[in-house]
Amino acid sequence: MTFINKISSIHLDILKEIGNIGAGHAATALSTLLNKKIDMNVPNVRILSFDEMMELAGGPDNVVASVFLRIDGEAPGSMYFILSLTQASHFIKQMTGEDGFSFDSVPYSEISVSALQELGNILSGSYLSSLSDFTNLNLYPSVPALSIDMAGAVLSHGLLELSQVSDYAIVIDTELTDQEEANCVDGHFFLLPDPDSFEIFFASLGVPAND
Repeated sequence: MTFINKISSIHLDILKEIGNIGAGHAATALSTLLNKKIDMNVPNVRILSFDEMMELAGGPDNVVASVFLRIDGEAPGSMYFILSLTQASHFIKQMTGEDGFSFDSVPYSEISVSALQELGNILSGSYLSSLSDFTNLNLYPSVPALSIDMAGAVLSHGLLELSQVSDYAIVIDTELTDQEEANCVDGHFFLLPDPDSFEIFFASLGVPAND
């Protein structure tokens, strides 16, 4: 898509600011949920090709924890929050107190699955609220779905339709820091507007699809 080439550092800065506002709201919600101080920030926002996106998730064969949701409203699309199994395990232990939790033990406890889904729900809701406020688009998240699978399998569904018109995705890097334990959990938010929504989304940020 030619308008991808029109996206400047200024537009990426806008996306980063949107991400940081959303992260601030999410940090407040997580701090209340965990009863401890949680900081969040967005160190980087990038427009990546699908190949780069897959490599960021550790390669198509790398097993990851993924929270997937659909975006409904004026600019439909998909969102993924991707964590490595190590990072996801760390968060589950923090949230549930299950110090012995491991992804090697199947089936996973209901409380551990709920913890990751709640993380995805808080983050997605906070980011979409910020995105909606900034773009003046009405955007609504579906109920998040948790998946533990190879990155290639997790991401392929969301990429299939979009790949017909674009080879790019918006990646919002996310850091969650537990101030008490000085631990940092790194994740990646992948924002994949549907084919028609890509132009709507960027036009709302002042990046027209056509001159």
